[in-house]
Amino acid sequence: MIVWLPSYPKSGNTWLRSFLSSLLFTKDGEADFEAIKKISQYPRRSHFKDLVDDLDNINDLSKNWIPSQTLLNLDNKIKFFKTHHIMCNFGKNNFTNYKNSFGVIYIVRDPRNVITSLLNHFSKGSYLEAMNFLFDENKVIGVDLKDTTKKQFGDKEIFTLISSWKTHYNSWKTFKKNFLLIKYENLIDNKDNEFEKIRKYLNEKLNLTFSDEKFRKAIDSNLFYNLKKKEKNEGFEEVVIDKNTGKKNYFFNLGPKNDFNTLLDQNISKEIENKFHSEMKKLGYI
Repeated sequence: MIVWLPSYPKSGNTWLRSFLSSLLFTKDGEADFEAIKKISQYPRRSHFKDLVDDLDNINDLSKNWIPSQTLLNLDNKIKFFKTHHIMCNFGKNNFTNYKNSFGVIYIVRDPRNVITSLLNHFSKGSYLEAMNFLFDENKVIGVDLKDTTKKQFGDKEIFTLISSWKTHYNSWKTFKKNFLLIKYENLIDNKDNEFEKIRKYLNEKLNLTFSDEKFRKAIDSNLFYNLKKKEKNEGFEEVVIDKNTGKKNYFFNLGPKNDFNTLLDQNISKEIENKFHSEMKKLGYI
């Protein structure tokens, strides 16, 4: 069955994925970009092989979300998948169901900080353009991309409905089975406590245990600045090419330095707060 690692784009689920892969797939807990690949992304084109002829047709694709997950689960093993997809119904088609899903570890991030990461990662020309991305209820990624981007990501790029930051969060937070909410900000400001929540989830829900030494190594080696240094030294396959300049934009870009108080125009910040007031208030962001 699948343990989903969902988040709105640029909210930290690659960080979460790196931490989990260090615990699950390394001997000592050291961050390892090869180990990250063992927690892949859903959906990918390869998940629909022999199921869908036209992978750019959302109607055909959505009919096979659950059949593709059923095939992935034929081995009766627990598996983790990163996803940016909203938990939605498309017509009569559900993105997933409880039969295929063991649980969810959802990571959320203050949208006033998400916007700067969107600006960098998706090569937006301005904060206004990035804000429109954040607000778009019909936002889709993974389709209509430039050939260079399609070549770069290949199998990963497929119709992925993300909607707005608010709708994405609300769509997943009602998941009733083994749900854990993690705040990006707590991974920075209160890392021991927040990572311990994940360790407890793995232990209590999946009966997975880790030594204190391995747990500590997984936390420390996956701190943002260590991952950023690792990306500079080794490269990272999920790095993106700026669509305007053709240069690489580092995946691990600003991290804790991404602070809306210093980077974001107050008018943009206020618009985000007004648009997402209810959710941000409940999450303690305002």
